[in-house]
Amino acid sequence: MRGKSGRNKWVLFLFLLAGMVLGSFAGFALNRFAFFEWLDYGQYFGISNPVTLSLGVVSLTFGFTLRINVASVIGMVLGYIAYRLADK
Repeated sequence: MRGKSGRNKWVLFLFLLAGMVLGSFAGFALNRFAFFEWLDYGQYFGISNPVTLSLGVVSLTFGFTLRINVASVIGMVLGYIAYRLADK
């Protein structure tokens, strides 16, 4: 899965995911300071009530929630920048 420039897209995905997780954690941690409250402003996406499929012997529960906040978007941008710098 290499693009035209030869970069691996899975590495880009991992950098973006790591940036999103670290940014979300930073927004959550800095939320208690008044100046940084805006970093934790965001929205939830996904299935809020899990769907359960009962097959008698096995019960499967499906659910997915994604929370995107300002800090996670900043983290993704920094992850992309780190990916570009690591390529050089």
